[in-house]
Amino acid sequence: MPVNIDDREIIQLTRNEHSKEEGFVLLVKKYQQRLYWHIRRLVVDHDDADDVMQNTFIKIWHGLAKFREESQLYTWLYRIATNEALGFIKKAQHKKSIPFEDGGPELSALIDNSPLISGDEISRKLQRAVLMLPAKQRLVFNMKYFDEMKYEEISAVLGTSVGALKASYHLAIKKIEKQVLVD
Repeated sequence: MPVNIDDREIIQLTRNEHSKEEGFVLLVKKYQQRLYWHIRRLVVDHDDADDVMQNTFIKIWHGLAKFREESQLYTWLYRIATNEALGFIKKAQHKKSIPFEDGGPELSALIDNSPLISGDEISRKLQRAVLMLPAKQRLVFNMKYFDEMKYEEISAVLGTSVGALKASYHLAIKKIEKQVLVD
């Protein structure tokens, strides 16, 4: 259920001791679905995405007082969600001794084995191809293609220049095209 409340109003509610919880509930309602799918595309597994979401919202709750409004609220939220998802992936791959950049094949196998991944074969091919990308390109592709974020917004989340992001996205597209044709 989308929440039609301005981010500034949410921030103001969270800054008031009497309405802090109400503001946080509105924040969760407004951004929960977008953050879930952002995280899910990175970690693939539904249960893992739920765990990362929970950790993300805990960090958001604890960090709200420190949010300085130098960036937009949702870019700050995406940064936290991205960092939590990447941290989760690194821990999981470390436990299995898989280098972070080489996790694509293992994550790709989850697509074929998960009953919660829906879509036709073309959709699955796209998802597998995206997971074969290096982590940075995968992040940029997901944010641009699936989350429909502008390069400036992605830049604010990842702390990377717009030019570098455009290059990463272009390389990702080429690799995906090649992978889908081979698959």
